[in-house]
Amino acid sequence: MLDREGFRPNVGIVLLNSRNQVFWGKRLRTHSWQFPQGGIKYGESPEQAMFRELHEEVGLRPEHVRILARTRDWLRYEVPDHFIRRDARGHYRGQKQIWFLLRLMGRDSDLDLRATDHPEFDAWRWNEYWVPLDLVIEFKRDVYQMALTELSRFLPRVNQHNRYLRGGMRGRHADDEQHRDTTPGDLSSAEHDGPPPQASTGRPADAEP
Repeated sequence: MLDREGFRPNVGIVLLNSRNQVFWGKRLRTHSWQFPQGGIKYGESPEQAMFRELHEEVGLRPEHVRILARTRDWLRYEVPDHFIRRDARGHYRGQKQIWFLLRLMGRDSDLDLRATDHPEFDAWRWNEYWVPLDLVIEFKRDVYQMALTELSRFLPRVNQHNRYLRGGMRGRHADDEQHRDTTPGDLSSAEHDGPPPQASTGRPADAEP
């Protein structure tokens, strides 16, 4: 289903945990990492398509998540010709997406990359919100930046009390300085922080036993 300009309607999903980290999936048999996404079928609303894709790609159901926000308008990216099937060249241009920001209300163990017979990912982890865009296929990077920037206004406040406990009761001033340094908004400086994701076929790489 294409629009008049040759773009296929699609949804993208940014899934948060309680620490505002995002689900980051490694595409099956590739070295590319991305958010869950998928096409909108005829007769589906973007929200209906989002819940269907959420289950197909990561095994979650509506009761496992809460919708925090969605992008106001369609975000578009064009697909290079060499990624397009020959029979679709000339009329298919790419994807137009509505992005949803979700909060995981269930547990990590509720996620299942093998919920269907056609998995999209073979590993996943929790990553900081400003994901490393150099791991995303090049033609999607601008849309990722636009979606993350628009949705960042709706990030829940992280429980500061728990942060002080995990940090060994650090002083308030030091913690406030760290918070200012890592506040979402400067994508160019934040997107490459930290080591690249490590593949995991079970629980996320940083999950507790």
